[in-house]
Amino acid sequence: MEKFTEKFIEEATDNISNLEDALLKLENDPGSTDLVERVFRSMHSLKGGGSMFGFTKLSDFTHHLENLWDNIREGHLQVNQGLLDITLQAVDHLKVLLKEKDELSPDTETTHKNLTVQVMKFLGEENTADAGEGVSDSSSGDSGDDSKTYYIYFDPAENIFDDGTNPLFLLDELNSLGQCKIIPYLHRIPVLHEMEPVKCYTYWEVILATQEDENAIHDVFIFVQEQAEINVHLLSNTNLFNNSSFLEQLEQQASGEKDLGFEGFRDMVDGLTAKEDSAEVADNRPAKGSGSKESTISSIRVESEKIDHMMNLVSELVTTQARLSLRAEQLKDSELEGIAENVQKLTRQLRDNAFDVALVPVETMLTRFQRLVRDLSGSLNKKVNFTAEGTDTELDKNIIEKLTDPLLHIIRNCIDHGIETPEERSKAGKPEEGKITFKAFYSGASVHIQVHDDGKGIDPEKIRKKAVERNLISPEASLSRKEIFDLTFHPGFSTAENITDVSGRGVGMDVVKRNLGEIRGEVEIDSEPGTGTTITVKLPLTLSIVDGLLVQIAESKYVIPLSAVDKIYAVKHSEVVDHFNNLIVLDGERTPFFNLREEFHLPESENETEEIVAVRYEETRVGLVVDNVIGEYQAVLKSMGKMYKEQEMISGATILGDGTVALVMDTNKMIEKFSSYQEDRNSIVE
Repeated sequence: MEKFTEKFIEEATDNISNLEDALLKLENDPGSTDLVERVFRSMHSLKGGGSMFGFTKLSDFTHHLENLWDNIREGHLQVNQGLLDITLQAVDHLKVLLKEKDELSPDTETTHKNLTVQVMKFLGEENTADAGEGVSDSSSGDSGDDSKTYYIYFDPAENIFDDGTNPLFLLDELNSLGQCKIIPYLHRIPVLHEMEPVKCYTYWEVILATQEDENAIHDVFIFVQEQAEINVHLLSNTNLFNNSSFLEQLEQQASGEKDLGFEGFRDMVDGLTAKEDSAEVADNRPAKGSGSKESTISSIRVESEKIDHMMNLVSELVTTQARLSLRAEQLKDSELEGIAENVQKLTRQLRDNAFDVALVPVETMLTRFQRLVRDLSGSLNKKVNFTAEGTDTELDKNIIEKLTDPLLHIIRNCIDHGIETPEERSKAGKPEEGKITFKAFYSGASVHIQVHDDGKGIDPEKIRKKAVERNLISPEASLSRKEIFDLTFHPGFSTAENITDVSGRGVGMDVVKRNLGEIRGEVEIDSEPGTGTTITVKLPLTLSIVDGLLVQIAESKYVIPLSAVDKIYAVKHSEVVDHFNNLIVLDGERTPFFNLREEFHLPESENETEEIVAVRYEETRVGLVVDNVIGEYQAVLKSMGKMYKEQEMISGATILGDGTVALVMDTNKMIEKFSSYQEDRNSIVE
């Protein structure tokens, strides 16, 4: 049962996220019936699942919300700000109820009562309005029974119990929708010695008279659509339970052993029509979307831990395949080399497929950002419009998990310090409503995420003065624009004039940079005073395996990520040793370079020729001099451990086919580091 409860929590979390997303979109499009349906369906799923898995508080609370939004769906209430506010508060409360189940803390209990009262208040006002209309209707002599009668065929798969689903609970929920006659068919049940108690052998025909629409009936089966044959047809536009002839024939059918089918019930009602002109028989065509279940399963839900386990196995396979290839090469066995080559191809395909499975679109993070913008801008009396582009861009799920908090902090800073108040914006000739744009896109083998606001921007001169005051730089220091903005990532650094509850204490951007560094990400700031600020986060597609170039430097091997490599050149040793300005002409272009033996304080090479690996760095190319290039290599990244946590030039280590270790270079940080060692080299790499 615990496994099924975990599955419910997982699905409920998705439903709550979907609910929150729909509510935020409704704020900009309050007339959208599709969004109202999304809200209602999410609530209905939460209510049904909560009841089934013992989350009574959550189920009851969602029931009230569902009633409220049913009134909106039926046109009795309109979507307005107050209603969205209370529903979004309810969404936050649902998240807590999902964690605490029915054992609520005192604070949660208080919140639960207060929110329930507020939701009931909305419903009470509506009920009052309905009561007034009811008096009017009564005077017109209308009986008020506008129920319709539906035929429902419910045939669960034999293994439906495997997921913890009890079909009787679904039938009970159907019964709650109106007047109901449920007819079970038991003729499939085998003799006792052949019967398996874990299988479901029963199916049902249900006649339901209800004022709910057909969607409400389908919602009952929302969790079992792939595990059962479900047919829903409108049988009559009237309540057939008011017809004594129909009830008599229905009881006769209930005592039978075989199902009658929709056609049979339709004939039954047609017969009644011939006798009673007052009976209105429904169109016998199946309603749109109510056909039998589709047999094709387009997607399945997989536990996150299973994906992590699969990625670990693929990583180990890549390492083992490298050993096999090396051994085949050493033995000079052509047949073994052929096998090793095939294993390498299959491993690469498997690796790529595994990567695809582990990639998640960035849009999964957006709801939290939209909610933050809505709530924080409201509390600061600012008007902010949040838009997102490139939301289908995908990243490793482990990166997504660690990226959300840094981005929340960046957006929080945009709202608090970037976007001006409506009055300030009007004085500056800007629209009262500020804009925050979230943009994600691929750039080579990396993903870039930009957060741009059109607020007041950051004055680089102000940063510089602040840095001098704090003795971070000398007054005479010559810094590039990028280096000045990088000062904002120094611990405790802030240019905010006022400290608020939200930010301004200088705590945050250094943490943002550190957290992004843990996932091999980089962050840059660019800003224009009066125009706005753009913060760019650069991320690797995945954390576990990189395609690299294996190189030799003295006795050690290193891996340079292929995504950074532009071209390889063979050069004479004399051209790259004891060079005055570390510039060399490659393909007719003056290119700065670093001799890695010199930078690593290793003895000078005795080789007559060496190789330069030209890598991309910002807008230019920089050469890295190595002894020789061995070839391409798939590097399975391993952590360097706590001892090497502070170093930045190496992003990890990988085990080679012969069991030795190669270090994986972070070329950008390596070039930055080498440049900072010698001030006269700064001008070379800018």
